[in-house]
Parts: sequence; structure tokens; C-alpha cells
Amino acid sequence: MAVNKKSVFPEAEQSLAELAKALAHPARILILRTLAERHACICGEIVDVLPLSQATVSQHLAALKEAGFISGEISGVRSCYCINWATLTPALAQLENWVAAIKAEALPDAGGKCC
Repeated sequence: MAVNKKSVFPEAEQSLAELAKALAHPARILILRTLAERHACICGEIVDVLPLSQATVSQHLAALKEAGFISGEISGVRSCYCINWATLTPALAQLENWVAAIKAEALPDAGGKCC
């Protein structure tokens, strides 16, 4: 049986990895973009935007909801979703800070090139 070794890594790296995992599929990126463009909660139209089955879209919505990036309401057979900016904004800031930090730590004489 495999053992999960995530706990041996610092909390900041674990948190960033969870953020990356939640965003690690193009469908999830497109879902967030669609929700942002509509400036409102949307329901069934999300399925129409993606070239995926309703069940697969539901799985991606569940992953985004579990990460706290979207919120949703179920009203009868319809589910409506919108971006949870209170969670997504600091998460994206965390990602930006990480990029800035590793960029600042890069060797200045490497000129951005590898090898």
C-alpha cells in the first residue's frame, strides 16, 4: 500500500499544490473564465460551453467547489454556480507570490535560459 508523503513538505508548498491541483484541467479553467465573463451565477449553460458530458462537467464543478473557487445552489433539478471571489482572489495571489519568489531566486546571470 502506498503511503502519502505530502505531510513531509512545508505547509506553503502543500497549499500551493492543492491550488494547482484544483486548476489542473483546461475544463476547470474554462469554467472559471465562463463564470467570470457572465458576471452572474449561471446554471445549465456551463455544459453547453464545454465539449464534455454533463456528468464530466459535474465532476469538474465539484472539484472547483471543493477547492472553494466556486459556490453553487441546487434548486430542484438545476444547479447554479458563481465564482467565490473571496477564496479565488487570495489563492491566485498566492500563486503570483510564488512565481515572483522563484523568479527572484533565479540566478541573474542565467538570463532566463536553461543549460
